Amino acid sequence: MDLTYSPKERAFQAEVRAFLAEALPPDIAAKVAARRELGKAEMDRWHAILNAKGWLAGPWPKAFGGQGWGPVESHIFEEECCRANAPRIVPFGLKMLAPVLMTYGTPAQQAEYLPRILDGRDWWCQGYSEPGAGSDLASLKTRAVRDGDHYVVNGQKTWTTLGQHANRIFCLVRTRTDGKPQEGISFLLVDLDTPGIEMRPIRLIEGGYEVNEVFFTDVRVPVTNLVGQENEGWTIAKFLLGHERTNIAGVGFSLQALEQVKALACRVTRGGKPLIRNPLFAARLAAVEAELEAMRITNLRMLDRAARGGRLTTEPSMLKIKGTVIRQAINDLARRALGPAAAPFPSEDLEANLQIAPEGHARNAASYFNNRKISIYGGSNEIQRNILAKGLNS
Repeated sequence: MDLTYSPKERAFQAEVRAFLAEALPPDIAAKVAARRELGKAEMDRWHAILNAKGWLAGPWPKAFGGQGWGPVESHIFEEECCRANAPRIVPFGLKMLAPVLMTYGTPAQQAEYLPRILDGRDWWCQGYSEPGAGSDLASLKTRAVRDGDHYVVNGQKTWTTLGQHANRIFCLVRTRTDGKPQEGISFLLVDLDTPGIEMRPIRLIEGGYEVNEVFFTDVRVPVTNLVGQENEGWTIAKFLLGHERTNIAGVGFSLQALEQVKALACRVTRGGKPLIRNPLFAARLAAVEAELEAMRITNLRMLDRAARGGRLTTEPSMLKIKGTVIRQAINDLARRALGPAAAPFPSEDLEANLQIAPEGHARNAASYFNNRKISIYGGSNEIQRNILAKGLNS
């Protein structure tokens, strides 16, 4: 097992750093560093820059317009993007739906949708969770009934991230009600301009708007938009969630966030000396750093195995648990370091005129509250622990 980069990989790392230094717009990087929400135009601008370079979909096979990056190159790219304060690539089309289409889609579906993901014509969102089907996704109720060359879809999806920007949604729908719940689910691609669809915003605890609920009333979807076989969508769902859970771990984001906390602890004083010299805070910081280093090494071990053709089973669940817990712990360290200055600001105008928190940390409370969700979405950590337990006993 080799946990160091090869000369070729180090050269690629240097190439990525040079590209980011030249091509990443400073206004976007500054906004990411300050934890401010990016608009659709800013995300589209960064996607277009990456696509022009050919790096928007680096891990895709070359036959589909990618670079054919292996897991190590993909890891290096994401880690360097985090270090440079580049926006995270919106994953729903590029990292979630695209692998599904490459594996289960028809040639016609691949030819139709993959180029549109790359050039930005399609912005996808995910229709999985429902009010009564979150971690227990197999209990979903949204129905799709076959009517000639169409499915007629009725039901509701919730927690639809960035749905306000999307023009398409991939959905899990129930196409059969008898038998095991998992055996009656199908995977559909839906145009959000289809009559009968309503998107409603959900305001989050920190005041932001990034999730929605979606209502389907007699929505007619062509049968050609079915991915895979009818009633076999559960297999696709598990395949997609494996990609999502690995993404959620966010090793690079945690490394970058921890460096920010360290810098903050050097600037903030308690009792006349830097907070980083406070024994209790230093112990908490060291504990999180040790956990993060262990996760980073575990991630490299997984990358090494994948690069050698090994199969990953329960590892994405393990990374999802540790990654989300560590990111929340880093948020908590920043909150402790800021003290009263961590209090949220009620408006952007007030934040501009009453700068209490140190530069770059004014929206710490928003990040703290927003990241309460990361140990829940993508399959709650409790569910992931069950998956690990079953894997160990199998």
